[in-house]
Amino acid sequence: MKQNLKNVVLAAGLACTALTGQAQNARPKTTQTVTNSLMKQSTLPFNAPDFSRIKGDDYLPAVKAAIAEQRTEIKKITDNKQKPTFVNTILAYERSGKTLERVSNIFYALVSADKTPEIEKAQGSIVPLMTEFENEIKFNQKFFQRIKYVYDHEYKTLKGEDKKLLEVVYKDFTHAGALLPKEKMARMQEINKELAKLQQDFGNMLPKAANEATVWVNDVKELAGLSETDIAQCKKDAESRGGKAPYCIVITNTTQQPILATLENRALREKVYNASIHRTDGTEAYNTFPIIVKIARLRAEKAQLMGYKNYASYSLERAMAKNTDNVYAFLRQMIEAYKPKSEAQTKSIEEYAQKTEGADFRLQPYDRFYYSAKMKKDQYSFSDDDVKPYFNLDSVLVNGIFYAAHRVYGLSFRERKDIPTYHKDMKVFDVLDADGKQLALFYCDYFRRPTKRGGAWMSAFLKQSGDRQQKPLIFNVCNYAKAPEGQPTLLTWDETQTMFHEFGHALHGMLSNCKYNTLSGTAVSRDFVEMPSQFNESFASIPEVFNHYARHYKTNEPMPDALREKMLGSLNFLSAYSLGENLAATSADLAWHCLSPSEVPTAEEAPAFEKKVLADMGLLNNQIPPRYSTSYFNHIWGGGYAAGYYSYLWSEVLAVNIADYFEAHGALTRKVGDNFRQKILSRGNTRDLMTIFSDFTGLKAPDTKGLLKARGM
Repeated sequence: MKQNLKNVVLAAGLACTALTGQAQNARPKTTQTVTNSLMKQSTLPFNAPDFSRIKGDDYLPAVKAAIAEQRTEIKKITDNKQKPTFVNTILAYERSGKTLERVSNIFYALVSADKTPEIEKAQGSIVPLMTEFENEIKFNQKFFQRIKYVYDHEYKTLKGEDKKLLEVVYKDFTHAGALLPKEKMARMQEINKELAKLQQDFGNMLPKAANEATVWVNDVKELAGLSETDIAQCKKDAESRGGKAPYCIVITNTTQQPILATLENRALREKVYNASIHRTDGTEAYNTFPIIVKIARLRAEKAQLMGYKNYASYSLERAMAKNTDNVYAFLRQMIEAYKPKSEAQTKSIEEYAQKTEGADFRLQPYDRFYYSAKMKKDQYSFSDDDVKPYFNLDSVLVNGIFYAAHRVYGLSFRERKDIPTYHKDMKVFDVLDADGKQLALFYCDYFRRPTKRGGAWMSAFLKQSGDRQQKPLIFNVCNYAKAPEGQPTLLTWDETQTMFHEFGHALHGMLSNCKYNTLSGTAVSRDFVEMPSQFNESFASIPEVFNHYARHYKTNEPMPDALREKMLGSLNFLSAYSLGENLAATSADLAWHCLSPSEVPTAEEAPAFEKKVLADMGLLNNQIPPRYSTSYFNHIWGGGYAAGYYSYLWSEVLAVNIADYFEAHGALTRKVGDNFRQKILSRGNTRDLMTIFSDFTGLKAPDTKGLLKARGM
């Protein structure tokens, strides 16, 4: 999620890693400068990428040229004969590399959202160049000594964002290993290089494995229980994936598959679940474990080189949580409250199923969603299919998300057709402040396709910066099934909340008001960055907002009060599952990153290691598997959440505390919204994060009781 000029490699979920002679000598050719639109400043509003002109073979030469440009800028800093100062060293560094950031942000956006064969081919060359150049900068001792001189002599006298920028730059270099002795520094560079390649390999394998795991269905009768819309989607998905059968079920990002809630055919449910959980464990065509154990071992070695016990300790040093003891204490508090609830809920689901299936029926993980949904329908007299007609994607966006942002922050949104996008399904909006001034451009990319990785996320083509006079260009990406031509795309409640969630990240980027690019927007620690997004979910269920967007796609009538009350009243129905799957994934993540190099299991031992970890934490539960099992846990192996997946729960505590403040002081009032915007959303990483949280809420520390209450526990 974070976008940092000096960490463009990290921003794409890649490790930092010294340029080859070929790359070092790379210079843009005159003909390329003329024909390659990436090498020229965009003529579109706010420097928006001109995707109508960008070609797949533009990226590699553009990256090479941009690296050469920043190398020249860095050399100018290091060759400066004057005494190092904040202006001639730190500020000069902050202002370098603008072309590289612009090009790489566009490229990595497509790597995740539209990885065509051309993009994947380019990635194979660009990743080594980017990681090697990052190493070249971070381990440039002549450059670092200038940074250190400024830190040692000016840190105490600087103020505000200048002081924070110096601190972030200095610590970024030292955290990368700039203070290491020469031999360790050389090994660190090799590790970074290896990690970048391995993470790229992992990221490339996941979408291929998910496509390979597609479950093909020959007879529509096997799809009994699905709505006509869902069956039509299965047919459309089959056609788009080669038509091996008339219908197919696409495997989504998480372990559990939403379609299991309505699929009556138990054998098919089992097949879908197994396809999901075994997608990359070597049972079928793909096996990520050989990659994973190499990544874990290299990360552990990296931490040891830096003087830390393990990678988790190394990673958490710059997080709000600070250390593994604090994270484990937090998790155990959650687990203590969760376990009795989960056991009772599992028993109740099995007993419910036995009423129709017989006393000897034993609930399996592929049954849980199905019978939970039936229980929910019996208890609350409604199903997901009853409410989906009220969650038209377009209405959720315009009448829900945009409406709430207007009420709370005074924002307005105006669609524009003149900004090219990388895919025809995308939309672009002007984001206008209460005074009518332009704040940002907002891009939406909501529909799944084979070239897009799973999940949902926010990022930026360009971040906000007062120093650069740059408006933010923010985008949201999701993976919703697009309705057949001429029909509206209808969402589940979970998908609706996901849209609100990702827009919370977007607001964090769009409302940024920082001087420096490095500090702006979402450039905060992982265990804080998820707070604005999780908090923004709270607006989805506020009655005024809900009634404004939850309207039947045919009649435009609002959802009946009785149905709304049933749905919202059921939100914590059997709520232990969602907490349990998160706790299990979090525990696995931490365990993998608390190992020394010698403790990392082999690829063959990896599945047993995960089971032992979950058993030790009291979370080995056949009924509630991890939200992401180790072999397809992209957040930690391909993304930037290594030893940081706990941050979703940690920041949810912050989000609940803030939502409670809004509720107490006026959830849709501009006064509260403007206060939140001024104190948190606009501040980026310019102040201590706990301080800005406390300044807004009045709390000295986050209150974890709020999360358990919000989760119905």
